[in-house]
Amino acid sequence: MKNIAAIIPAYNPQHSLITYVHQLLAITISQVIIVNDGSDQKYAGVFEELKKIDCCRVLEHDHNIGKGGALKTAFAYVRAQRGMFQGVITVGAHNQHTLQDVKLVLTMTKVFSEGIVLGVRNFHSSDSTFLSYWGNRATSLFFEALYHRRLMDTQTGLRFISINELPWLIKVKGERYDYDTNMLVAALKRKCPIFEVEIGQLRLKKNTVIQYDEITNAGSIIAKMLKNYLKPRKT
Repeated sequence: MKNIAAIIPAYNPQHSLITYVHQLLAITISQVIIVNDGSDQKYAGVFEELKKIDCCRVLEHDHNIGKGGALKTAFAYVRAQRGMFQGVITVGAHNQHTLQDVKLVLTMTKVFSEGIVLGVRNFHSSDSTFLSYWGNRATSLFFEALYHRRLMDTQTGLRFISINELPWLIKVKGERYDYDTNMLVAALKRKCPIFEVEIGQLRLKKNTVIQYDEITNAGSIIAKMLKNYLKPRKT
C-alpha cells in the first residue's frame, strides 16, 4: 500500500526521535506527522530539528491533553489533506516499536487493507515483567468478557488504520490512554474489521519513564472499560 502517514504523539521526546523519523521516511512512509502534546520547553530543540526534515510535519498543542487527543489532532490533519493518504500507522515516540515491527505491520496491509491492524506484542519476552504480563492478560480477558471478541493486546500503540475509518475515529471519546481501548470498542460496534499481527518482543527499558507507553495500570484500564460498558445507552 502506498501513501501511508506515520503518526507519532510525542510528549517530552528524546533526541533519538529525530533519527527514528529519518528511518521511517526511508521505508514506505510518505509523511511523518508529529504531535507535540505540550512538551516542556527544554525539548523545544528536538521539535525544531524535526521541523527541518522533509516530509515531517509537526503539529503542536499549547498544553498536554493526552495521547488520545494527540492522535485525534493528527487524524483531523490527515483528513484535511483530502485523499492524499490511503491510511495511517501510529507508532511510539520512545523507541517502543522497531522498524522491523513497523515494516511487518505495513506488509500485512497488502492483505488487510481495510479496518484496523494491531501490532500485537510478545509479553513472554525477557523484558516483560510479571505485572505487565498479567496486566495485559487481565485486560484482554476482561475485554473479551464484555465485548465478546478476543484481542491479545488491547493497549498496543502500533496500529495501521485505513483512511476510511478516520471520520468516526475522530469522534470516539477519550483523550488519554483510554482512547486506545475506546477505539476498539467503537470499531466492534461499527463492525469495522480488526486484524492482529504478532510483532517482536516487548520493548521496555529498565529504569526509564516512557511517556505514552502502552503499558498502563491494568486496574485503571479495566475500570474505564466497565464504566463505559455500564454507561446508559442513548435511546
